Amino acid sequence: MDFQTTAGDAHPGDAHPQNIDLWAEPAAGSYALVHAGRQFRLGPIAFWLVIGILVVMAGWTILTATYFAFRDDVLTRLLARQAEMQFGYEDRVAELRAQLDRMSSRQLLDQELFEQKLDQLVRRQATLEQRATTLSNLPDPTVTGSTKAAPRSEPARAAVPKPTPLNDTPPPSATGRDRKAEIGIETTLARLDASLDRTEARQAVTLASIEESYDAKFKRIRGILIELGVDTAKVAPGSDSHAMGGPFVPARLRPDSANFDRQINRVSVARNHIERLSRTLGSIPFRKPLAGSIDLASTFGVRMDPFVRAPAMHTGLDMQAQTGDPVRATANGTVTVAGWQGGYGKMVEIDHGNGLITRYGHLSSIEVNVGQSVKNGHTVGKVGSTGRSTGPHLHYETRVDGDAIDPQKFLRAGAKITAIQ
Repeated sequence: MDFQTTAGDAHPGDAHPQNIDLWAEPAAGSYALVHAGRQFRLGPIAFWLVIGILVVMAGWTILTATYFAFRDDVLTRLLARQAEMQFGYEDRVAELRAQLDRMSSRQLLDQELFEQKLDQLVRRQATLEQRATTLSNLPDPTVTGSTKAAPRSEPARAAVPKPTPLNDTPPPSATGRDRKAEIGIETTLARLDASLDRTEARQAVTLASIEESYDAKFKRIRGILIELGVDTAKVAPGSDSHAMGGPFVPARLRPDSANFDRQINRVSVARNHIERLSRTLGSIPFRKPLAGSIDLASTFGVRMDPFVRAPAMHTGLDMQAQTGDPVRATANGTVTVAGWQGGYGKMVEIDHGNGLITRYGHLSSIEVNVGQSVKNGHTVGKVGSTGRSTGPHLHYETRVDGDAIDPQKFLRAGAKITAIQ
């Protein structure tokens, strides 16, 4: 096979040859390279190696020319792409920072709300504890059980999550933990609020019970006194009255006062009424003048007179007793009579105030003096049979504004008062 390439005439001084002749003799299995009239014989391997180098150089030349031709466009596109990527990254960073700012603002707001709720609970708890102290100081047996408020939960304040710094991006797990902590705090605050609600409800029930008890007691005692004809607007004078004074300052509740304060005010008023009535009761002749059971020989009202055997008004009770048995004052008061009084014989009269007077007749001896102050149960004399009497007994009278009243009415009222107290 013959292969020949002619590129033109070549000159010895040319940098690039103008002709190259290649030919081969198949019989010899070699290739001849002719240049400037000279022949160079190459083996097959060397020949194709030269050909490959020439092809690579040609390809490299083409690529280089293409690169220089389109270099500006490529660089422009690369720079544009890089700028686009940079702007996108900056936008993403700005978006993340804004999101982080919103999360931090929300955490700050949630923190403030939690603090406000906790402060409200603490103030409410302090109020309930103060109310519990007020209830415990009320002298009424209906106050039972614990009225203390739920214990303060100060750890809840420490558990409130703090806001995340703006330059710190929390990991997703931290955000989840903060949310769980918030849920736990909300649950704790809700439980505390519910506990305080229950405590406040118990206190309201307790106070309502106390108020009802005072009102019922006051009404029952006042009703009994009214039945007896006693003026409940007056307080019994004497040693049972306490010394008091001071300028008059009307009690006024603020318009925004809670129901508890208003109830406490009503309870205080009712308690004052009870105390006033209790002082009054000390001067009401409810007690028995003789110890033990009472054996009546004659009741109050019209009876057959034991001396003239004619109907007559009996103004008291005749109580059977032995000579010398002690006779006791049935209420607090002041002795106004202590001596012989006609048909009464030796008699003691005690003024209890409020128009109430008691008389103890037919005594064998008198152990008090006029003007002396006596207490309930004080011995005023001894049973006898002086005056208009047929035998040892006690004539006992009660008078209201000068009119004789059946003493049994007072004794029965005394039994009711004892049951109330």
